[in-house]
Parts: sequence; C-alpha cells; structure tokens
Amino acid sequence: MRKLDNVLFPRPIQDFSDEDLLDVQRLDHEELLVFLQSLRQLVGKAATLKPNEETEVILDLKSELEKHYEQACGLTDNQSANKQAIAQLIDVIMATVQRNAAGDSLAEQELAEESLARKTHFALLESPLVADLLHPKSVIEADELSAVLLTDPEDFVRPALELFDIDQRRLLTEDMQALLDSHGLKDAGMRERLNWLRTAG
Repeated sequence: MRKLDNVLFPRPIQDFSDEDLLDVQRLDHEELLVFLQSLRQLVGKAATLKPNEETEVILDLKSELEKHYEQACGLTDNQSANKQAIAQLIDVIMATVQRNAAGDSLAEQELAEESLARKTHFALLESPLVADLLHPKSVIEADELSAVLLTDPEDFVRPALELFDIDQRRLLTEDMQALLDSHGLKDAGMRERLNWLRTAG
C-alpha cells in the first residue's frame, strides 16, 4: 500500500493483478498460522514451569514472549487479544523473578528499569511503522526509508523516530531532501513534513 503509485519509492507499485494480491494475502495468512502455532507452544512451556525453575529458563521464555509480542504487532487481523495474553504472561513471569530478587536492591532496580523499558517498547510497537521496521523480515528496505518517513501518517512516524539517534535523523533528512529534489517535488505538504522531521524530537 505504501508503494502503490508512490513515485518517491525506488521501486513503486504502479499496477498489480488479483493474483499478486492473493499471493500476498496467502503469505500473510501463512505467517499468522506459524505465529499462532509457536505462541501455543510457548504458552504450553509456561504452563509446565516448575516452582523452582532455573532463572535462565524463565528469562529465555520471557525473551521469546517479547519477540512474539513484536511479531504480533506486525501481523494481519486484530491481534489485541494475543498481545494482551502475552503481556499478562510476561507480567506473571516477571513477578516470579522479582520475588526471587527480593532483598537485592541492585537486582530490584534493574528489574524495575527493564519493566519500564519493556512498557515503552510495547507502546512504540502500536505504531504500524515501528512494527514494520522492527519485523525480522521487514517489508521496508533501507533505500525506502526516506520515502516511508515522508509519506506515512504523522502519528505512525512520530513514534518511529524514537528508533533513530540524532546523527541518524540528520542523515535521513538529508536523504529526504535529496529525494524530493531529485523528483523536483515542490509539494507543500512534503516540505512541511521534512521541516517537521528536521526539528522533531
């Protein structure tokens, strides 16, 4: 959808057939099925955890659940229920870890910081653009990023900017300027977006 008739993309989609659309939908459906199967396996592992389970096993499971939360944010269909279930399961796991760390002030502080970072990360993932950028098989190529940041809705782009540091943003805006100039685009909305990106953050 981003590439459809968008000349800013190096490889815009200017025409597609019903077969092309069905093929993409099939791939989306296959990804969803693999995700659901993997998630069921993780939930099964969580259900069989022993009260005295090794910390490493618990943390490995938490890490896998976090990856699945990221993946859920980039899937087709509404994944709200699955995301809520994953977040709740992570909370249960972390409550166990926190009980084991009780009395260790350094460990308690690190866990609190990790919890805050995770909540911030999950909030960012509510942006479809963030979810697409962080997907292991992102549909956004490196040479398409400038076009995406110029044309995606601002409420998608704003949280995505958190993924880049100051130097990266400066380089991106330089690339965007060059992109607009190369197409001779004087569109006021595009220029306004570029000016906003220069000062955002």
